[in-house]
Amino acid sequence: MTFAEFAQYLEQLEQTSSRLTLIDILSELFKVVKADEIDKVVYLIQGRVGPFSEAVEIGMSEKLVAASIARAYDTDKEKVLKEYAKVGDLGKVASQLASHPEREKRAEGSLAVNEVFDTLTEIAKTTGAGTVEKRINLLAGLLRVSDPISAKHLARIPMGSSRLGVGDPTILDAFAQAKLGDRKKRKILETAYNRTSDLGLIGKTLWEKGEKGITSLGVMVGRPIRSQLAERLPDAKTILEKMGGEVHVQYKYDGFRVQIHKDGDKVRLFSRNLEETTSMFPDLCEGAEKQIKAKSAIFDSEALAYNPDSEEFLPFQETTKRRRKYDIDAMAKKLPLRAFVFDILYFDGKPLIDLPLVERIAYLKKALKEDDVLIPQPGEVTKSVERIEELFNESLTKGLEGLVTKRPDSKYEAGARNFNWVKLKRHSAGELHDTIDCVILGYIFGKGKRSGFGAGSLLVGVYDDKLDEFVTVSKIGTGLTDEEWKEIKVKSEKFKVQSKPARVNSLITPTVWVQPKIVIEVLADEVTKSPTHTAGLRDAQAKVKSGEKAMGYALRFPRLVKFRSDKKPEEATTVKELLEMYKDQFKKI
Repeated sequence: MTFAEFAQYLEQLEQTSSRLTLIDILSELFKVVKADEIDKVVYLIQGRVGPFSEAVEIGMSEKLVAASIARAYDTDKEKVLKEYAKVGDLGKVASQLASHPEREKRAEGSLAVNEVFDTLTEIAKTTGAGTVEKRINLLAGLLRVSDPISAKHLARIPMGSSRLGVGDPTILDAFAQAKLGDRKKRKILETAYNRTSDLGLIGKTLWEKGEKGITSLGVMVGRPIRSQLAERLPDAKTILEKMGGEVHVQYKYDGFRVQIHKDGDKVRLFSRNLEETTSMFPDLCEGAEKQIKAKSAIFDSEALAYNPDSEEFLPFQETTKRRRKYDIDAMAKKLPLRAFVFDILYFDGKPLIDLPLVERIAYLKKALKEDDVLIPQPGEVTKSVERIEELFNESLTKGLEGLVTKRPDSKYEAGARNFNWVKLKRHSAGELHDTIDCVILGYIFGKGKRSGFGAGSLLVGVYDDKLDEFVTVSKIGTGLTDEEWKEIKVKSEKFKVQSKPARVNSLITPTVWVQPKIVIEVLADEVTKSPTHTAGLRDAQAKVKSGEKAMGYALRFPRLVKFRSDKKPEEATTVKELLEMYKDQFKKI
């Protein structure tokens, strides 16, 4: 497949706001993609040159891409940047400059997708002296022989701003439709994806080995497993009843998820959104090398920053300062991490995720040496409401968030969010029992003092996992300082789009639409019914009697708590969770 042919499909994806149409377009694309191209096509759709688990990012800044465009089309970089300031999209600038007849003639022999992918990979891996110049030349060389549509999409990929609105479930649906004949067969693919976290691998295996090959894909050291997530319930009694009278209880830590992989002498770390973070946390790697009593193993843990002087754990905002690419060693000394290891998923060549939790905990106890970097959290099993409440209060006394309770006989269900795991968190009078993870969908220009900030309020939503779409739940105008409001526009700039993104369901039109990429944690007083927000609205429309008005759900008095860069948009609070919070919000622990 030529890149020009591929770009025509990207153009169609960009122009639709219907998820079903996205699936159809992708399915038609996948039907003509060959086995040696499918993984590369998928990675390029994701704006990458490999799975998220591989720390290979193209990572070119706007200025470097502008310089490449200028070199490709024999113009001045400042002119490119000036035009970019007008249209807000370097892809469109590249397309305009590629539109001259003489340049279009040069693009008649379009490069193959594989050639473009290989060149972008070379850009990503270029290091050392002359890196900047080499990257500019390589991208300019691709742009120089690209037609206008190809140039537009090619210029966006190195910046990670493809504007396609395609989520992982949508790609899996399209795989199923194209190769298995029915998108409802996505579950087969999803199970393998949750265990391997690599859509390119899923595609290549499906193309080469079919459905049988997909079912044979299992847990591998070095490939992150998608994290299991917890539901929420309001009190210990309800949790115990839900889980059949017996639960496994562990403390809930307010840090970031770290999946620890050991293979021989090599240790790798992965975040909950599947990115490799090994280089960021040398202290955790050193602890893993010393403490893991296995040749190969995978652990699930939560990492928190620790103040050795005061012997206390620090809040999430401090912990996130460790996620950085520079001054890593200095920050490791200033804010050392402790990883609380609460599960083991693989041990000396044996996958453990299908074992009951209590059996995995037995492996956990023997797989880690006691020390103060990786701290085992075996938890305890109880049938007592009073014991759960006692542990909950102990957790709060330690400055932690609460508890995570689990079915003792449950498997580790990669990528799942269900009532096998339930969190019990602290709350205050007049507030919901828990915070809500929302996704920014747009912003509305401010008035008065905020008119100079670029954003006066945010339109935010939650995730409808049944429909794979984002639905609105609130407008937020509080919780940020003046400086942070000014930063909102900067944070969302590369995700800004001209029309409502695909997979967004909204009755409200903000001043600026933003692709659902940025996750924030929100605190609110309650969940209330709303005629203007779309969370739960489709279900309501299906249930109301003729003549009644369907009502969605919204947050009352919402305020932004913090940004959650460790979470993917699809890991935001779901509509189902929101409905449970609506039902349970007035119950007390």
